[in-house]
Amino acid sequence: MTALLTILIVFFVAVAIWQMVKIFDLASVGADNGQIATDKDNKLNGYLMMAFLVFIYAITIVSIYEWGDLPLLSNSASEHGSQIDTLMIISLILIFIVQTVTQFLLHYFAFKYKGEKGKKALFYADNNTLEAIWTIIPVITLAGLIIYGLFTWSSIMNVSEDEDPLVIELYAQQFNWKARYAGQDNVLGKANVRLIDIDRANILGVDESDPNAQDDIITTELHLPVGKPVLFKMRSQDVLHSAYMPHFRAQMNCVPGMITQFGFTPSVTTAEMRQNPDIIEKVANINKIRVENKAEIEAKGQDLRYEFDYLLLCNKICGKSHYNMQMKIIVETQEEYDAWIKEQKTFKNSLIN
Repeated sequence: MTALLTILIVFFVAVAIWQMVKIFDLASVGADNGQIATDKDNKLNGYLMMAFLVFIYAITIVSIYEWGDLPLLSNSASEHGSQIDTLMIISLILIFIVQTVTQFLLHYFAFKYKGEKGKKALFYADNNTLEAIWTIIPVITLAGLIIYGLFTWSSIMNVSEDEDPLVIELYAQQFNWKARYAGQDNVLGKANVRLIDIDRANILGVDESDPNAQDDIITTELHLPVGKPVLFKMRSQDVLHSAYMPHFRAQMNCVPGMITQFGFTPSVTTAEMRQNPDIIEKVANINKIRVENKAEIEAKGQDLRYEFDYLLLCNKICGKSHYNMQMKIIVETQEEYDAWIKEQKTFKNSLIN
C-alpha cells in the first residue's frame, strides 16, 4: 500500500510540473514558442469534443442499463418511504434531463465555433431574453422541487399524538447506540448526561427520582412492531452524531445538549425483507465475497455467513471508530415484540444498589 501511494504521489507531482511548464509557455506572450494552434489542431479538438460527448452519453446509457434499477428504491420498509423514493426519482429525472441538454450544448458549440482563420464567432455582450430564460426556468424548477419537498417533509415529521406512537429514545455516544423504551406509561423519564452514574449502571443519565423513568427499558438492540407508529427522541452524549436508518428512509442529527425527533411506521418485518429478491441477491453476493476471504473473516472471529438485518447507523464522521457505530434493528409482529419486551429489565430493576 505504501509503494502504491508513493507511485501515485510521484505521478501527480509529475503531472503538476507538466501543467506548470505549459502555463509558463502560454504566458510567454509574443515569443515564438511554436504554441500557435492551426486550423488542423482546432478541427481535431472540435471532433474530440464531440467524441467525448458520445462517450458521456454511452457511459450514461450503460450505467442506467446496468445499475438503473436503483435497488435502494425497491426496499423501503416504512409507510413514508415511497414518498421519499418518489421525490428522489423526480430529482434524478430532472438532473438527467438538465445534464443531457447542457452537455450537448457545451460540446456542440465548442465544435461549431472551433477556431478557423478568418472566422469570428457570433457573440452577445448582453441578451436579456437569454438571461431571462436561463434564470426563470431554473427558478421555477427548483421552487417546485423545494415546495414539494417541504410538503413531503411536513407530512412525514408531523407525528400525531392521536396515533399513540411508541416512544423510544436513541442515545448516541462514541461509538455505540443505546435504545430506551418509554415503558408501560409510554412516557420517557427525564435524563441528563450530568446524572450518569457508572457505579449504579445508570449509563444514560436517567433521573432516578422521576416516576416516569422507573419503567423505562434500556437495550442495545432495537425491536419495533410492524405497523405501529414509532416516535424517536434522540440525544447525544458527546459529539454530533446522525441517526440513519436507510431502509426506513429516516435520518436525524443527534445534537449534544438538545433532543431531536423523527417518527415513522415500519411496514415490512425483518423476516419479510429477507425474502425480497433484491436483498436475496445482495446477500448472496456478500456471502460469495466472504467465502473468498474466509481466512481473514474467521481470524477476526466473525461469522462467515452474512444474514440481512436492518441497521441503525451513524451518518456523521464522529471519530476514528465511526464506521463501526451501528445497532441492529428487528421489525417483528406485535406478538413477537410483546414477548421480547416482557423479557427486558426495567430501569428500576437494572440499577445496582
